[in-house]
Amino acid sequence: MRKPGPGPIDRASALPLWAQVHADLRRRVDAGEFAAVFPGELALIEQYSVSRHTVREALRRLRDDGVVVAERGRRPRLAGIAEIEQPLGALYSLFASVESAGHEQHSIVRTLDVRADGVVAARLGLEESTPLLYLERLRLSDGEPLAMDRVWLPAQIAAPLLDADFTHTALYTELADRCGVRLTGGRETIRAVVPTRAERVQLGIDDTVAAFAIDRLAERHGRPLEWRTTLVRGDRFTVTAAFTARTGYRLDVGATSRQRHHTDVVSAESR
Repeated sequence: MRKPGPGPIDRASALPLWAQVHADLRRRVDAGEFAAVFPGELALIEQYSVSRHTVREALRRLRDDGVVVAERGRRPRLAGIAEIEQPLGALYSLFASVESAGHEQHSIVRTLDVRADGVVAARLGLEESTPLLYLERLRLSDGEPLAMDRVWLPAQIAAPLLDADFTHTALYTELADRCGVRLTGGRETIRAVVPTRAERVQLGIDDTVAAFAIDRLAERHGRPLEWRTTLVRGDRFTVTAAFTARTGYRLDVGATSRQRHHTDVVSAESR
């Protein structure tokens, strides 16, 4: 059986060089060679001793085949492999999830203020006129949009967060450090959605990419403290769950689950 690795390029062949590179990359993908990481343009140029134009045409054809995702300014990756994986049943921090996956996390803070919102206040069990701290961020991973995140917290508790710089820090870390509050549980609902045109522009995706809408009501010792809505790109984020034949789902880590849409948040700490 032939071992994975770049195959020979026949410059005397009537088959264009890009087609030879394309075919050989398909072979290597099928052999499982790129399970961990797909090589970048410069690596492929060196491996096949061809021009950048040849490599880019081969990658374009692989993208058209649905084999890889090849975006300008980013390393190609195999299609269907999400970059950020999050287990069900954990009070996770998107900041921590991005960084633990080896990517640089950064946020564009669109709004940070105090306002009233009767609908959200009711979700938190508060009077409709209760002042709420509101934080809206565009979350980036390696400089590319990943999610749009909106958070509401009672201003009486969270007012010190108005002085925080959320461009590169986790909300739960700031909540603990500045307000002395650590969330202990809650409930999350995850839905697959088709983003609106405006949302696609915000997330930098076209109409072939779906998204997850995540609604979270988090609490501290049974008292609701956070309402959060997150719209996250479906091509860069996946939700996982483990299960056994005897006990069913375990809400911690494991294999991809496409059936479960509701989960109790059981972990006491953000990760």
